[in-house]
Amino acid sequence: MTKPADRSPIEISVIVPLFNEEHSLVELHARLTTVLHSLAARYEILFINDGSTDGGPALLDRLAGQDGHVGVLHLRRNFGKAAALDAGFRAARGRIVATLDADLQDRPEELPKLLDKLAAGFDAVSGWKQHRRDPLGRRLASRLFNAAVCRLSGLRLHDFNSGFKVYRADALTDLHLYGELHRYVLVMVAGNGHRVTEVAVAHDARRHGQSKYGLQRLANGFFDLLTVTMTTRYRARPLHLFGLAGMVLASTGLIVLSYLTVLWFLGLGPIGHRPLLFLGLLLMMLGAQLVSTGLLGELINRQLQRGETPYAVRIFTAPVDAELPEVSDAQSHRPATHRALS
Repeated sequence: MTKPADRSPIEISVIVPLFNEEHSLVELHARLTTVLHSLAARYEILFINDGSTDGGPALLDRLAGQDGHVGVLHLRRNFGKAAALDAGFRAARGRIVATLDADLQDRPEELPKLLDKLAAGFDAVSGWKQHRRDPLGRRLASRLFNAAVCRLSGLRLHDFNSGFKVYRADALTDLHLYGELHRYVLVMVAGNGHRVTEVAVAHDARRHGQSKYGLQRLANGFFDLLTVTMTTRYRARPLHLFGLAGMVLASTGLIVLSYLTVLWFLGLGPIGHRPLLFLGLLLMMLGAQLVSTGLLGELINRQLQRGETPYAVRIFTAPVDAELPEVSDAQSHRPATHRALS
């Protein structure tokens, strides 16, 4: 008689996006397996092959054939890390989802530390590479990037771009990643009302392969940062963003024009040929346009959000029908049959 398959739920899904990381995969799988076995929880390891051109895809297929905990998702071409993570999030079945890069710079042995922090009541925990083992140029660029994201998003973290994170699965439900948005998953999760924090983790120097990051990705990431800021902090109030910028420009223009007006009344020369006059007029017009853009955004937002709530409910404990007082149909205008809330 064939033994029925174990249908108990998956507790932890580990997602590993990768592109041309053939030489680290065997060691990564072995170390991850050791750590996950020690947790005594049902788990799966999902390798997301983002169009690798080395021997990694064939190696992953062999690992999947040898280990029933391993799943492999091959993308048709290199779509980028954000797309690979998005595919992994959609395929994951775990109550908790962890992400880890395949380059072995983050230690799989640190995973329990992140899980302990998640169990303390948080919805997402990021591994903070407090002492990075990267070249100086990349460390400086990372500090500048993190400072900018922290300032614009309002989320006080040290390391937004860490690939080593754990989430509760429900925190990832409404995400759709593309472009370079993988850098801002924490910002989007926090924007949806989930609790986000970080813990310091060890970071090792890269032993195999090459870094996939460059100046072009930094530029793309900047534009994606503007997108995330607009769709999280100012999604429901675009006038607050455009109106503030417009008021600043318009006020500056008003000050410039007021200064020129005083000069004209004092007879200190004609002002029509001064470049300052054109600057003041330009600032006033730009300010008016930005405020108008914010107002239009508010009108569009109100139309799009009809039937939607501007909030997200974490949990709702419904009243028990048995505890409600008995009310006859003659005493109540409500229907006699009520639908129970679950």
